Amino acid sequence: MSDEIFRVETRGIDPIPDGERHGSARDLFWLWFGSNLTFTYVINGALAVAFGLTFWQATAVVVVSGLAFFAISAAGLSGIRTGTATLVISRAAFGVRGNLPAGVLNWLVGIGYTILNTVVGTLALEVFLEELGLLHGTPARAAALFVTLALTFVVAMWGHATVQFAERWMAYVLAAGFAALLAFLLPGADTAAPATGTPGASGWSLAFVVMLAAPFSYLPMPADYTRYLPRTTSLKSITWYGALGGFLSSVALGIAGVAAATRTDMTDAVAGTESLLPGWFQPVFLALVLGGSVTNSIITLYSSSLNLQVLGIPWSRSRAIVVSAAITGLGSLAALFLTDFTSALTSFLSLLIIVFAPWGGVFLADMLLRRCRYDGHALHTTGPDGAYWYRSGYHPAGLAALLAGITFAALTCDSELWTGPLVAPLGGADLTLLGALVSGLVYTALYRRTPAPAAAVPAAA
Repeated sequence: MSDEIFRVETRGIDPIPDGERHGSARDLFWLWFGSNLTFTYVINGALAVAFGLTFWQATAVVVVSGLAFFAISAAGLSGIRTGTATLVISRAAFGVRGNLPAGVLNWLVGIGYTILNTVVGTLALEVFLEELGLLHGTPARAAALFVTLALTFVVAMWGHATVQFAERWMAYVLAAGFAALLAFLLPGADTAAPATGTPGASGWSLAFVVMLAAPFSYLPMPADYTRYLPRTTSLKSITWYGALGGFLSSVALGIAGVAAATRTDMTDAVAGTESLLPGWFQPVFLALVLGGSVTNSIITLYSSSLNLQVLGIPWSRSRAIVVSAAITGLGSLAALFLTDFTSALTSFLSLLIIVFAPWGGVFLADMLLRRCRYDGHALHTTGPDGAYWYRSGYHPAGLAALLAGITFAALTCDSELWTGPLVAPLGGADLTLLGALVSGLVYTALYRRTPAPAAAVPAAA
């Protein structure tokens, strides 16, 4: 068995044989539930209020956005059929060569979010160390960074089985802590409408973009965590268990953020939340921020190692994860000691939704059109003899649809780094996420006219 708890996983993007498959759909609940018990959703919920929404309006945005995890979880169905990673399967939609630019971009997104989560966890642990009087200043920050990186790296290095095990057991502890946090924040929330009146299109659209960006960032990952499941696992159960896990944690913490924002200034979300908590719970809160950052970073770091293999880099999964962890460490150092870097990284990641939302639309449309049936052998054939080589390694339908989605998203994006020319005529609305719908519809139209080859050949006998 190549996938055991506390033993380094030897498999990478190569198809998982039926004899090595194990687990059940319930494992996906804990994976997505645990990895989304992160303080990021508290921040996002608070931002929805900052955009002018009332408590109930912001709560509605949080709940509706949480439903996106049904699409994320469904994206993992292809992992059952192929036994390989998401960014290998996407070769069917874009072609072997056409898949590479998105692979690079998705690796950057994964590393970027890992850095941001590492920074959040480090800052929380730094405050904790200083409050205990153990360390102060730069030594406290350096020690906190080392601990945060070590916790993330060790679990991700061990691999798939250990990742699922850690996410499950950390979820038990974090769920209890965040439930207490919600109990402290929810009572006393101001449910009255803001004095400024109803929010405009800008407020609503920005709130949805903020809340949906996190689920959308997972689109290149779901099959990474379903590829070990037995081929006989119910596809319906995979969708439901994974979706409920992500939905429950993201919605609960999003509502906590909404409630906190109606009671205090959340410009500094950690400090604002702390001010609403009893003194004895504040160290627990800092531990929750750290734990949530680590659970989220584990899955993004793990997937980044598979991503590097997809790009054709001839490294084992373990070597690839060392490289990704080293880059994460360097990026975290820059973010912690160079304030401008943190701001620039956050702005850059927010802009990348222009690309990965349309990418997700094409990938999901391709999966639906094929009904998750792929030629598993051809997915790993990277030369002209493969069924997914198309025209010189590029799939015209997939790339044309991606370009259409990116164009729409760029025209309607409202971010710090770029404001599309259609934002003002639309009343300030940011419709970036609809780039996924545009790309999906364009791909469907082009695919039906020029169907791509796809044999229903099992990936791993």
